[in-house]
Amino acid sequence: MRNTFGVYLQVYKMQIIRSLTYKFDVYGNILMQLIIMAANSFFWKAIFRNSTTMKGVTVDTMLTYTVISSILSILLTTNVERRLNNSVRKGTIAIDMMRPINLYGIFLAEDLAAVTALIFQNALPVLLIGCLLIKVPAPASATSLVWFLISITMAFCINWLFAVIFGMWSFVSMEMDAMIQLKKHLLRLLSGSIIPVWFFPGWLRNILQLFPFVYLYQLPLDIYIGKCDQATLIKGLCVQGLWIVVLLASFLFLQNRIGKRVMIQGG
Repeated sequence: MRNTFGVYLQVYKMQIIRSLTYKFDVYGNILMQLIIMAANSFFWKAIFRNSTTMKGVTVDTMLTYTVISSILSILLTTNVERRLNNSVRKGTIAIDMMRPINLYGIFLAEDLAAVTALIFQNALPVLLIGCLLIKVPAPASATSLVWFLISITMAFCINWLFAVIFGMWSFVSMEMDAMIQLKKHLLRLLSGSIIPVWFFPGWLRNILQLFPFVYLYQLPLDIYIGKCDQATLIKGLCVQGLWIVVLLASFLFLQNRIGKRVMIQGG
């Protein structure tokens, strides 16, 4: 167990080093996030021009929502789908799965390292510029900040498990690039990242509650801006935990089934 953890830790360190070498990508990602954040802030200022409150929130609240949502989009980054797809496309998946270290554990360590690097490379610069140009995104309270951190940790788990399950579609279709992009944009649209789910029609909100997407962005953001009462907070965190259990069970089941199939067919 100790040796296995040491391998994952080494992968984590090496991925951080690799992530810190691509400066051009860092600058491009920061610029893209700033453009999206600025566009959203202009949108909310225009919406609230003739109204002080809407759906129980003010323009200042929505500006805070916008800045924190941009930070979350950085923290909820995964590359496990592409790594898995590349392994299948290159035909090395069988060999990768035969290694003594779990392939998916390696992918998780790499994604955790990438997010660690992104905190310093992207999230902090975007937060600083957002504070200077848009608004200092203060949480509703210190308690809200604590629950927010717990919620985004659970959101990362949900997001990663959903991503790895989605990536397993590579065993059926090797060309996943278009599907990964479609999944990325649909997820942000339906999760409350761009437009809060409270602004959606009631029937659509009810449908979205049946999926894990709103627990990636909407719940953590609601907690941060103080739009969750205690009952809603507890219920939301419990549902997040339930989705982690459901997705983890699904992942383990698929991992076992696919692993047997790959070993039998030889990749």
